[in-house]
Amino acid sequence: MSQAPVNIRELLDRRKVGYSLEAPFYNSQEVFDADMKHIFGKHWMYVGVEPDVPEAGDYMTVQIGNQPILIIRDDDGEVRAFHNVCRHRGSRVCTHDKGSTGNLVCPYHQWTYNLEGKLLFAEHMGEDFDPSKHRLKPVHLKNVAGLLFICLADNPPEDFQELVDTMTPYIAPHQIANTKIAAQIDIIEEGNWKLTMENNRECYHCTGNHPELTISLYAYSYGFAPSAETDEGMKQYEEMVKERHAKWEACGLPSAEVDCLDTKISGFRTMRMPLDKEGQSQTLSTESACKKLLADFGDAAIGGLSFWTQPNSWHHFMADHIVTFSVIPLSADKTLVRTKWLVNKDAVEGVDYTVENLTAVWNATNSQDRFLVEESHKGSKSPEYQPGPYSPYTETLVEKFSNWYINRMKTLIGD
Repeated sequence: MSQAPVNIRELLDRRKVGYSLEAPFYNSQEVFDADMKHIFGKHWMYVGVEPDVPEAGDYMTVQIGNQPILIIRDDDGEVRAFHNVCRHRGSRVCTHDKGSTGNLVCPYHQWTYNLEGKLLFAEHMGEDFDPSKHRLKPVHLKNVAGLLFICLADNPPEDFQELVDTMTPYIAPHQIANTKIAAQIDIIEEGNWKLTMENNRECYHCTGNHPELTISLYAYSYGFAPSAETDEGMKQYEEMVKERHAKWEACGLPSAEVDCLDTKISGFRTMRMPLDKEGQSQTLSTESACKKLLADFGDAAIGGLSFWTQPNSWHHFMADHIVTFSVIPLSADKTLVRTKWLVNKDAVEGVDYTVENLTAVWNATNSQDRFLVEESHKGSKSPEYQPGPYSPYTETLVEKFSNWYINRMKTLIGD
């Protein structure tokens, strides 16, 4: 049975602040199509890291909706992005997830491009053919201290430069360019991408669902409703954060909270937070997962720098490793969550680290989150589902995600 048409403008206008979204935002094909056009078609998206393309000629591909994208490092060391579409008959030029090449050769008729996208060779096209008019079409790319973001819009949001300027001092000390990808795992959640993002933006659910992750997290970092029982503990935690921030910042590690999640077109948030127990890493023991620390860190206990971006990523930087997450919608009810673990490029597997230990916490957490997202998605299809209230203490970042999404859609979709 076909669904009744959805009036997206009416849905946006009647969204109730402080409440979850109405069901069509999670289940409607019309809303999903609008999400891909306006959210993923007009904002900066996180897609990978510099170590995905460490050498000249190395490339990776990513699919955003119906747009295949190619990211490649050219001979001068610059990372570029192109539409992965041959200018001849439209075939994808690179058909693998990753690879390395001297030139980009379309498999269909061997049209050949250099690493800057210039067409070098196109046989049988005649004397009047002008190769200069058939370069690969470029895609906007920004390299934020090793994190790669692309934007498919002709005119990307200019305020992304504020994110770059703010975040570079936070991320640069971890030296992403001097890391390697020790592990990457893709999971597909049977749920809408907004449920994946909402789940990430709160830890209300952590105590009941994430026994591995919460080993290294201070409970008071989740957010608490004020009460006589928790007031003293919360005060002590806030004092500790203040002391740790002063210590880390004195060592050149920016740590203070910056929160622009729903006040910028390119919304983001960051903060360096203490880790519990041994305080070194997000591992089951809270000790470093990799003996060879990143960059020139001499102290493994520098907390965890977290970085969240709208609309599709979050990241955790520690002294010994980095974990990055990207969210790519596949359909209204299917979402790709891609997780990468980075370690020092000179670290040796089996000597300095094991993949099993490195990935244990987030493999478990991702699996638990997938269950939660999929159950929420199933529930949102019920005719009895109605938006529920967010906690004003533990779900403020969920509200900021929803607020950002609603306001961006209102602006871009028009009347």
